[in-house]
Amino acid sequence: MTGRVLIVAGSDSGGGAGIQADIKAVTALGGYAATAITALTAQNTLGVFGVYPVPVDFIVRQITLVLDDIGADALKTGMMGTPEVIEAVADTLARSGQDIPLVVDPVMVAKGGHPLLDPSAEAALRTALVPLATLLTPNVPEAEVLSGRRIASVDEMEAAGRELLALGPHAVLMKGGHLPGDTVTDLLVTPQSVHRFDAPRIDSTATHGTGCTLASAIACGLAQGHPMDKAIARARAYVRRAMETAPGLGQGHGPMNHAHTVAPFDA
Repeated sequence: MTGRVLIVAGSDSGGGAGIQADIKAVTALGGYAATAITALTAQNTLGVFGVYPVPVDFIVRQITLVLDDIGADALKTGMMGTPEVIEAVADTLARSGQDIPLVVDPVMVAKGGHPLLDPSAEAALRTALVPLATLLTPNVPEAEVLSGRRIASVDEMEAAGRELLALGPHAVLMKGGHLPGDTVTDLLVTPQSVHRFDAPRIDSTATHGTGCTLASAIACGLAQGHPMDKAIARARAYVRRAMETAPGLGQGHGPMNHAHTVAPFDA
């Protein structure tokens, strides 16, 4: 099974999140990963200790060259950093990738708390990139920033998801891992319906890169031609198993096991 995914995101020197997690997830699920790197980070499981931005024109060049030659069946964006990067990436994808499904992971803060999106970039995210999304994948804190409302329950997640739909994405996957409780609930909110995904919470510190990995796994499913709900279900199962079989590396928020065996898509 193939499926070309172009990922526009930042690099994680620790290998658990960002471009490194994206490539691993897409490869494990049988797809082909290409990348346009937006920033280099110096980080490990204890936190992010430095960010080195890639020049905007070079980010655009990476995207354009990949699409002109290799092409893509799905696109995924992660860490953007600044308004200039968001606007340039959005303009490039609107021009060169307008008919390709786009998964937007609105990365704002690293697992350890380090900001990965300048506050001045939030408006650009809302107005330039989010409207292009086939699927937007915010966690609760990200959804609160984008929607401007507090979220403390699954019902409030749904309400916020409907508000985010008004920004222009075709669908929103509201991720509920930050809410308390023994069950983690995600909601796929579309103009027509709400699809609920429930799973028991895993007590683990191997949570680094879960958002990046999930979004890229979904993008891989879309690239392979699968319906969105099926792509999300497989991606959630993949992330869950990756957490359950984590290698136990590092002293903080550790990486998952991206290389675990994946069940057939229709299992």
